[in-house]
Amino acid sequence: MLAADLIHPIVPSLTISEPVGLALKKMEECELTTLPVVEGGIFLGFVEDEILLEQDHLDIQIAQVELECSACWVYADQHLYDLLRISNEQQAKWIAVIDRTQLFLGVVSVVEARTIYAESYSIQSQGAVLVVSLEMKDFQLSEIARLIESENAKVISCLVHTDPSNPQQVEITVKLDVPDSRHVKATLIRFGYRVHDFGQEELGLSTDEERIGNLLRFLAI
Repeated sequence: MLAADLIHPIVPSLTISEPVGLALKKMEECELTTLPVVEGGIFLGFVEDEILLEQDHLDIQIAQVELECSACWVYADQHLYDLLRISNEQQAKWIAVIDRTQLFLGVVSVVEARTIYAESYSIQSQGAVLVVSLEMKDFQLSEIARLIESENAKVISCLVHTDPSNPQQVEITVKLDVPDSRHVKATLIRFGYRVHDFGQEELGLSTDEERIGNLLRFLAI
C-alpha cells in the first residue's frame, strides 16, 4: 500500500497569507487541531491550534507563526512502511504526501495509517506470535519459514527489527496461522534459535493485556 492511497480526502491546507482567525475557523469546521501549510504547491510544515491561540491578534498571518514538522513528509509512491517509519522518527500525528516534483498532494493521518496497517497485515487474525532472535549473519527467512512449516504451521505475517545499538542482532516477529506454537517453538530452539512466544489463544493463556502488547509489537517499526 502506497502513501498516495492513504491521503485523507477532506483535510484543507493553509497558506502563509491567511490570518490566524481563518485558520482556527477551518480547524473548527474540520474538527482538527493541526493543518498543513502550503505555499505555491510546496509543503512548508504543520501548524497547531495551540500555537495559533497563543497569538495576540487573530488577523496575524500564518507567515508570522512558527511551523512544525517541516520534515514530516513522504513521496506519494513510498510504501506504508516508510510512512510509519517517518512518523515514528518525527513523532508526528500527520504526514504530508508530495509527488516527485515536490508538489503537495495531501496529508495522511498516522492513526488511520496504523489502523490500516493492523488490518492489512493479519494482526487481527487469531494465531500465536513468535519472536526469534539471532545474529544478522545467520538470518535466512526462508529457513525459518521452512522449519515452521515442518510443524504444519504457516507464517501469515512477518516483521524484522534491528537494534540500532547492535546492528548485528536481529529479531524476527512472525504471526502464525495456529494458536498453539509449542511444537514450532521447540523445533526452532532445536535448530539453535532463541525464541519467545506470545498468545496461546485457544488454550486460554492470552489476556487482554497480552493481545494489546502483541499489537503494539507489530506496530513498532
